[in-house]
Amino acid sequence: MQRKAKRKTAAVFRISVARAIGKRAVANGSVTGMRKRRRRRSTVTAGGSRKATRLRSAIRRGRSAAVPLHTASAAYQAGFRAGIADAAHLSIEQEPDRKKALNRHWLERVRAMRWLGPPWDRYVEAARGYVKGFFIGKKKPAPDWLMLPTAQSVAAIVAVMNEERTIANIMKQLNRLPFDEVFVIVNGTSDRSFLKARQASQAVIAAYPEPLGHDVGRALGAKLAQSDILLFLDGDMVLHAEDLISFIGGVESGLDVALNNITPYMRVFAKRDSVTHMKQFLNASLDRPDLEANSMTAVPHALSRKTVATLGIPNLMVPPKAQALAVHHGLRVGIAGSIDVIRSNKRRKHNTGKKNRLAELIIGDHLEALKAVGGLTGERLAFVDNLRSRAGAGGEV
Repeated sequence: MQRKAKRKTAAVFRISVARAIGKRAVANGSVTGMRKRRRRRSTVTAGGSRKATRLRSAIRRGRSAAVPLHTASAAYQAGFRAGIADAAHLSIEQEPDRKKALNRHWLERVRAMRWLGPPWDRYVEAARGYVKGFFIGKKKPAPDWLMLPTAQSVAAIVAVMNEERTIANIMKQLNRLPFDEVFVIVNGTSDRSFLKARQASQAVIAAYPEPLGHDVGRALGAKLAQSDILLFLDGDMVLHAEDLISFIGGVESGLDVALNNITPYMRVFAKRDSVTHMKQFLNASLDRPDLEANSMTAVPHALSRKTVATLGIPNLMVPPKAQALAVHHGLRVGIAGSIDVIRSNKRRKHNTGKKNRLAELIIGDHLEALKAVGGLTGERLAFVDNLRSRAGAGGEV
């Protein structure tokens, strides 16, 4: 017992001495000075990059946290100053839809800046800065809105089947944008997807007890929509509002079919599955190898009103066929954005494995597309036979 007491006393003494030395060093400024110098060096070397990383992350993810203006990008600062200036003489308080009213003011500004177009990351930063600046100018908390790059009417269409875990977050992101219409097509659902969607938004929800499939759900949404631009999403993927801008902007910039470029996220060609091979083969057959393996089967994608009118609603139920007919009819089909939806794609029993039902469905869709366009342009499509004289052997010319 005496030994333990002695050891305890010695330990307490050593701690007391260490504290005394520490206080004396702090009083002399030696330790404090060293710590301050270390902090300064770490701030200079790492702080700047950390701030930049946090800023880029916040802008891309749509966080509502305040962005210090001196660390923001030039686009954000330009948008912020424009918002401050507009707040001095413009008001949206009496407007029936404040979000859309602010979008109109924003479009006047962004056209003057000549930033209404790609690169869309720059546009997004400027748009977020504008909203922040406008509400700071009004001395009010800034909402987490994001302005659309078009004065045309825009509809968002979401196909949902048993997505109670994701649908509320999807609607939260869509609520940030000044859409004219939002449609949620709930089909074959046995969970609380309908309730979650209703609680999270004022969208028009169409519910079907039987499963329709994503493609039919999208076609139904297109049939209901009256807007000039139609944006298509799936209920199992939460995409940030910032990720959707390029597809809407793509149609605004002249595309009729604005596709998602998922090719960078795929494996090398030899390791790709049969569905991907079919997508790439169809595009090559249409003389559009530049589209690679990108297709209307993938979301998000956007369509112009002209596309819907030209193709008709029934053809939208088979996305590869719709894409083939769009190319055939001379509609502008192109890449608008690039979002990795492969990793986030929800794995289900019918879409996993080499010979799953979904793969067989999509391959069949591509065969239907080839047949449809072949009947219009010839069965060889883009692969013209100009090396034979078939008539010489009594064959067809």
